[in-house]
Amino acid sequence: MSVAQGSAVKGRTRWKRFATVVVPASFIAGAIVFGQATGAIAASFAVSGQQFKVSADKLEGTGFVQYGGLATEKGGNPQNPADPKNHFVAVSGIKEAKLYNLCQSVKVPGLPVSMVIHAGQGAPAEATDLLINLSSLKGDATFNNIQIGIDASDLTKGGADAKGLQGSFAQQADSVTITNLKQVAWSTTAGTFKLTGLDLSISTGAKPEECF
Repeated sequence: MSVAQGSAVKGRTRWKRFATVVVPASFIAGAIVFGQATGAIAASFAVSGQQFKVSADKLEGTGFVQYGGLATEKGGNPQNPADPKNHFVAVSGIKEAKLYNLCQSVKVPGLPVSMVIHAGQGAPAEATDLLINLSSLKGDATFNNIQIGIDASDLTKGGADAKGLQGSFAQQADSVTITNLKQVAWSTTAGTFKLTGLDLSISTGAKPEECF
């Protein structure tokens, strides 16, 4: 199955239930519908409130899952979906990942400064038990043996922590390949993250460097 990223479609929000439709890189004219997201937090820490960009020429992953979640800033109440410090996300989990020509950038709000990391330009960067809280994902994706519509609590392919709430929509696949990857995320966690050829720099000026 080979598909490309579509556009997001706004759903409607209720007090204790978040139901939105997102068209990710995994569907042709399809959608992920997030079920009740209250308490579905992918990371075990409060997010900074600042998003960052990640790009790669290619991502190769073994054991892929995706489901709805919530990223909460420090001081936020994850039990209150209306709290402005809560951010609904698509959680992507990959048991083993290789990233070729990886870039990560974060821009300092209100200042002409960014921090940029490059890695994997020769041998790929590698990660295990990867969990990413996404707000945006673009690329061309191929999934092998994909299951769409599985209960998020029954996910098995993305690692022990890569599960969502019972009754929530999810999908999983044996493997995934995404080329021309561009994503915006609130947080990333990994069991291990090997950044081959790590190059970290600070960029300044009228237009500081970003990954895209």
